[in-house]
Amino acid sequence: MIQPYLLGMLGTNEIIIILVIVLLLFGGKKIPELMRGLGKGVREFNDAKSNVKKEIEDSANDIKNSPNTK
Repeated sequence: MIQPYLLGMLGTNEIIIILVIVLLLFGGKKIPELMRGLGKGVREFNDAKSNVKKEIEDSANDIKNSPNTK
């Protein structure tokens, strides 16, 4: 399996340094708020994605089941 290019280059030390920088920049109190906002964004994206998929499937079924008018 092919790993993403960026994750393949990050080692344990680099990840720890990034986490420390994020902690210093945002502070311990802001990180839960950021993660909550990120979770809401991901959830909304997945909901929108599933709605679009459902609409496409519904319209494909409508076209498939409609009688030919020739």
